Amino acid sequence: MNTIRKLYKAHKDFIMEVIHFGMVGVMNTLLGWIIMAGLYNLAHFNYWLSSGISYFAGSVYSYYMNSRLTFKVEKKDKWLPWRFALNIILCYAVAFGAAKPAVRYLLASQPVVLMENVAMVLGMCLFIVMNFFGQKLFVFRRRDGNSKAGAAPED
Repeated sequence: MNTIRKLYKAHKDFIMEVIHFGMVGVMNTLLGWIIMAGLYNLAHFNYWLSSGISYFAGSVYSYYMNSRLTFKVEKKDKWLPWRFALNIILCYAVAFGAAKPAVRYLLASQPVVLMENVAMVLGMCLFIVMNFFGQKLFVFRRRDGNSKAGAAPED
């Protein structure tokens, strides 16, 4: 038990970031899946359009919540929204670009609608992991010894 306490104290900030990111992510994922599944299955939009619209809407929510709750950005630099957008675009392209052919290979004998729904779920899972590390290490990174993420360098 003592080892667990030591581990927690040593990594408390990271653990809290993961928990907060998870809380934001659960809401974002539920909202995103409803939008994506609705557009794909009910409105009959294609794979890329339904997932793209869903991720654009979710990204706006994610930027707002993660900058305040997860990474506690106090002072935003002018490049923060651009780094966030670039991270989202790259994570989306890689995650969903990899998920579709992987699922197509694994479920080749299944109907396209099943393959694409499974690919969207796999794409979401890949995106979540990549997005956390992209936001932590690139978007809201701590720089120049500042205590808060995203802070602009001192002049």
